[in-house]
Amino acid sequence: MRIEQELGEAREAIRRAIKRRNFTISSETEDFVPRGCVYRNAYSFHQSHKEMLKIFKVWTYKEGEPPLAHDGPMSSIYGIDGHFMTEIENNLSPFSAQNPDEAHVFMLPLSITNIVRYLYDPLITYSRDQLMRVTIDYTNIIAHKYTYWNRSKGADHFLASCHDWAPDISRENSGKEVFKNLIRVLCNANTSEGFDPTKDVSMPEMNLRGYKLSSTIPSQHPNNRSILAFFAGGEHGMIRKTLLKHWKGKDKEIQVHEYLPKNLDYFNIMGKTKFCLCPSGYEVASPRIVEAINAGCVPVVVSDNYQLPFSDVLDWSKFSLHIPSKRISEIKTILKSVPHAKYLKLYKRVLKVQRHFVLNPPAKPFDVFHMILHSIWLRRLNIRLPVS
Repeated sequence: MRIEQELGEAREAIRRAIKRRNFTISSETEDFVPRGCVYRNAYSFHQSHKEMLKIFKVWTYKEGEPPLAHDGPMSSIYGIDGHFMTEIENNLSPFSAQNPDEAHVFMLPLSITNIVRYLYDPLITYSRDQLMRVTIDYTNIIAHKYTYWNRSKGADHFLASCHDWAPDISRENSGKEVFKNLIRVLCNANTSEGFDPTKDVSMPEMNLRGYKLSSTIPSQHPNNRSILAFFAGGEHGMIRKTLLKHWKGKDKEIQVHEYLPKNLDYFNIMGKTKFCLCPSGYEVASPRIVEAINAGCVPVVVSDNYQLPFSDVLDWSKFSLHIPSKRISEIKTILKSVPHAKYLKLYKRVLKVQRHFVLNPPAKPFDVFHMILHSIWLRRLNIRLPVS
């Protein structure tokens, strides 16, 4: 009852902010207030973030042992998994619940990446049977030991993973009923494969090299960016195959490479480019979107059915472009038709959203950790558990 009352008060505070169209700035230490058209509703987002900081608590189940639980990769395109889990499980985190009765949401601390890494080595099958056994067995253990899963049928629980196989836990026949209400925090946010934006959370894919965290990249002034568009990457999936077929090595303004020559620096080129092409690979997500934003390069999302991260609060049309796969051959025409004045607006707005795509140690308000958690918070606000 207390938890639902807290959430009800938070909902009401957000409604008031929207209705009054003002910011309630309550502290001199509040050094950032979201403003401008990059936000769908800046008043709502600001107040919602404040309410989250004030009351939101996450309980992590203690069952399970590393490396399959309570552990995750800290580098590579799956690195966000480990960093997010580490931040949540840190007892010093303001979001860490001291006991489950004070929690608003519950995290299943399973690492899909590590399950695949350790249980599928050597890789002799792509069957999801082993993955499903681990996730279902773990869920059954906590469901039998505690009341929290059963009272909501998993609706106030979440599992976060950037691995391509993560969506399958609720697509496989054995998991459809068990995980149908679970909040899935996924990089592979493909709406054509069951991703539900009203319940699930799209998490940005970030290629964390070693243990170096993401940050903004020194880059050229927009008037000095001599390259119209740039992409370098392997032929992973049909969209990239089509992109390389049409543009690889064929145009100096549209610089598309399968493998970047060793004498060229990837991020240096991004810093000299106006529009960075971010095509889907085998799955819809691409780390190039975050890389482009941090390089001050306008992302051109070349994808189909991709639910972009933080779309609840960010209006991606104000700082990026979207080109469906069927129009890949028209990329140059489309980009050339963007007036310079519009490009400058897009560029300035990219700089404005950079703070939302940076991973900080420890986390800071409005950074990528807080943005992912805020997306979970919004899903929890939409859930009303029966009060007995």
